Amino acid sequence: MLAREGGPLNLHAPNGTPRPRTLLAMNAGVRDALRAEGVLDKLAAVADVDTGLLLTTFGPELGAAEAEALATTEVLLTHWACPALTEEAVARMPRLRAVVHAAGSVKQLATEAVWRRGIAVSSAAAANAVPVAEFTVAAILLAGKRVLPSARAFREQRDAFQALPFFTGAGNYRRTVGIVGASTIGRLVIGLLRPFDLEVLVYDPYLDEEDAAGLGVERVELDELARRSTVVSIHAPQLPETRHMFDARRLALLPDGATLVNTARGSLVDTDALVAELATGRIEAVIDVTDPDPLPTDSPLFDLPNVLLTPHVAGSLGNELGRMADAAIAEIDRFARGLPLAHPVSERDLHRSA
Repeated sequence: MLAREGGPLNLHAPNGTPRPRTLLAMNAGVRDALRAEGVLDKLAAVADVDTGLLLTTFGPELGAAEAEALATTEVLLTHWACPALTEEAVARMPRLRAVVHAAGSVKQLATEAVWRRGIAVSSAAAANAVPVAEFTVAAILLAGKRVLPSARAFREQRDAFQALPFFTGAGNYRRTVGIVGASTIGRLVIGLLRPFDLEVLVYDPYLDEEDAAGLGVERVELDELARRSTVVSIHAPQLPETRHMFDARRLALLPDGATLVNTARGSLVDTDALVAELATGRIEAVIDVTDPDPLPTDSPLFDLPNVLLTPHVAGSLGNELGRMADAAIAEIDRFARGLPLAHPVSERDLHRSA
């Protein structure tokens, strides 16, 4: 459907740069959040856009007004809940030259039809990586301080807490942290951990020794990383070969008291195996993504005391949506000026992305 509020804007920016005709395709709640943050006012400075127009389908049920909007669109500004750009959808947009995604992954959005038409695709995944990395570093440092078990013990004891005996072996001094995936987020996490006295191991089949040295990390195989790390944080993409990369065998390799942090994709961890391992009380977990998603209401992950379970909040939320939108608007401005996109997505690299 296509909803309309307000009217069209001028065709040129104040500096005389032509503004591409742009259409919003996203969840209405996201559009309203961006409007509340003042982001859409910035968009109007670089694009010919009616922010009251909101596309939520590319289907045949579109009316004459919707079809006309699509037929004249040069740039599609997309976000969560944007429909897939199928062959039929692309055919309705003969002037479409760029898809600028103001969120992370474009895997479900950019179909073969997009690449075949030579339509440029950009993603704000790098902007979305920032809050995920921040969340991850907080989880790693809190895990080192044994926050989950100490908070649980304090809640149960409710009187003078004998900290020293409880915290034997805890702390973040010379702790070993394992990063699974030298992805955009993984590399941000590594950078944010640099000021701390930590040993950082990395597993990534595409990372060579020279790159590892540049990052200041030790490159190891995944089993070795699991054995040596007291905190393991997952930042690998969701691929057939990464499904259940942390299965029962690999989870059993984690040292007693280790913490598994997953802010990547739920399918990278075998949920049943994780529940079984957590039920022993041997390890802790910080889980922001699950498989299935959502979890069944009777999932043990909701009740296990050694789990911090969050509802996919590591990524951009609230005013952090503005960071992604700002990145997307900068891309549209570059497109209007005839400059290369700063964050292009290629079909060739799509299989390695999240």
